[in-house]
Amino acid sequence: MSTCAVLSFRLGGTDGVSIVADTWIAALHRAGFDVRTVAGAGTVDVVIPDLAIGRWPDGAAGLRGPDAATEAEIERLCEEVTTVLADVDLVVVENLGSIPMNLPASIAVARAREGLPTVWHHHDPAWQRDRYADVVEVPPRERVPSGQWRHVTINELTRQQFVDRGFDALTIRNGFDVHAALGDRERERQRLGFRPDELVLVHPVRAIERKNVPLAIDIAQELAATYWITGPAEEGYGETLDALLADARSRDIDVVHEPSSSLADMYAASDVVVFPSTWEGFGNPPIDAAIHRRPAIVGHYPVAEELRALGFTWFDADDLEPLKLWLDAGDRSLLDHNAEVVESTLSLEVMQTALTAVLDEAGWLP
Repeated sequence: MSTCAVLSFRLGGTDGVSIVADTWIAALHRAGFDVRTVAGAGTVDVVIPDLAIGRWPDGAAGLRGPDAATEAEIERLCEEVTTVLADVDLVVVENLGSIPMNLPASIAVARAREGLPTVWHHHDPAWQRDRYADVVEVPPRERVPSGQWRHVTINELTRQQFVDRGFDALTIRNGFDVHAALGDRERERQRLGFRPDELVLVHPVRAIERKNVPLAIDIAQELAATYWITGPAEEGYGETLDALLADARSRDIDVVHEPSSSLADMYAASDVVVFPSTWEGFGNPPIDAAIHRRPAIVGHYPVAEELRALGFTWFDADDLEPLKLWLDAGDRSLLDHNAEVVESTLSLEVMQTALTAVLDEAGWLP
């Protein structure tokens, strides 16, 4: 049986890259591969600690400063990665070659995969973040083009940016389980202490600046809803989040900062999904909301406009009157429509077909 390794900074968690990687892992299994997971952290088959986010404190800014990895350390990591992947037929690199959250690891993996069958799966490349604007080491370029690398992006906006920078790239949008079981609304609401008649606005994100927590809280206030944020604060946002939630409580907004029992239970327990992000590489929650029959309030980040063009009907974060009218009317046809759009454009089956075509074209199918 052919073996494929899926490699990243971290895998097996609840972050967006891990969730999408899990769908690719399942698709690779269905295509006939034995799949091995390799990462710096998480629930994986092989842990290589030097692949983890933040392994070198200065790594996000390149090979600079006294704490950055030395050339010798990069070569040692390259050798370790080469050894771990020695018996695999194909490697899928999930975002580690896209964003410099551990730049020495990105360089080492690129060297280890030179001239070898590799799919670089790009979620959010460096140039899409202002703080990484000066980083040129990722995405990697083969020193001697071999035809053995494929660059795959998760949206058309990013694919065009790759093309503009001289890369051949294609788009495979994220795939979703349109047959996912629905969660237990009553049990989850009881666990979290929600009243039967309480309007719950869920914000299913990690708390970081671009998720636009202040606007989400303001929306909860305008709707007279409970604000439920499910993810932890990251990227130094903890103090800011604490202050925002304290201010919300001072404005008599009910606030819950608690993870859900499961993704399905989260959507079941909520009434409206809020997602007013200023930037996302994709944005899974509005799609999941459609599958779980929940209305979504979505911001106007660039990729959201690309997804809207598929046919979704989402409510505008800047104009809540249509949502208020919809909540009063209880018309379910909008939810049925969004679920049909997911099934026809973003299902796991659609993603599987696209991924299989890429592997077939490259001659990498088992």
